[in-house]
Amino acid sequence: MNILTFDIEDWFHILDNDSTENISDWAKYESRINDGVDRILTILEESETKATFFVLGWLAEKYPHVIRKINDAGYEIGSHSYAHQLAYKQDKKTFNTDLSKSIDYIENLTGKKVKFYRAPGFSIKKENLWVYDTLCDKGIEIDCSIFPAKRAHGGIEDFQFREPVLLEHHGAYIKELPMSFTNVLGTKLVYSGGGYFRLMPYKLIDYFLRNASYTMTYFHPRDFDPEQPVIRDLSTYRTFKSYYGLSTSEGKLRKMLTNHHFIDLSTAVDLIDWAKVPIVSISNFVE
Repeated sequence: MNILTFDIEDWFHILDNDSTENISDWAKYESRINDGVDRILTILEESETKATFFVLGWLAEKYPHVIRKINDAGYEIGSHSYAHQLAYKQDKKTFNTDLSKSIDYIENLTGKKVKFYRAPGFSIKKENLWVYDTLCDKGIEIDCSIFPAKRAHGGIEDFQFREPVLLEHHGAYIKELPMSFTNVLGTKLVYSGGGYFRLMPYKLIDYFLRNASYTMTYFHPRDFDPEQPVIRDLSTYRTFKSYYGLSTSEGKLRKMLTNHHFIDLSTAVDLIDWAKVPIVSISNFVE
């Protein structure tokens, strides 16, 4: 089961960076979201592939025509927050307000219930697992926020499940489709999204896909935009991570969609026998 998802944010939505962190700074950057989304929709149409889009509520507010374009093309839309802030830097009230705002903007545009969510930067950690209370309260049924490996932002390294589970929290359940990984020499390795995808040679990605029973992907419009400006105040490491492989990534994505079958989240959820998946109590991971 290969699941295709896109996190719809603009090229300057770089997390935890002084010049791009706050909404008040975003107006100084030229938006490239329209061309970025058009590029993705063209690739999907040509490959006849369905995908799920996690969009920012801020984009739905500022560029509603872009979100309508995704919806009108028949793709499902979930929330990627409103303001693209790290969830573990928010308190419960701020997270609640941000999520509610994003859901309202998306639902008003699409006329459809928002039931999918992914935290910016997979920013779910042991200390902010309370977010699942809010997700359940707001009607989110499927979450894709858990990153079961080391990560600069978020990540629950000792989350050992590499396939979908039911998360139980205070008697409520949410379907969790975590980021996928493979084990290489005892180390968890992510290969199917963002900078990981851009960094790895296609032959290695193809090998991992052929040997996996479950793969969750995540891509951004900026992953396929070699013409985007460079944010100058990034560290050398983050510059490499943010811009490496941009000139070849579109070709790799097209090849991947030609060689492997991908589905959207709704299709995946319908195919899974939820009576047989593990039930994981969030309390087991709370520090």
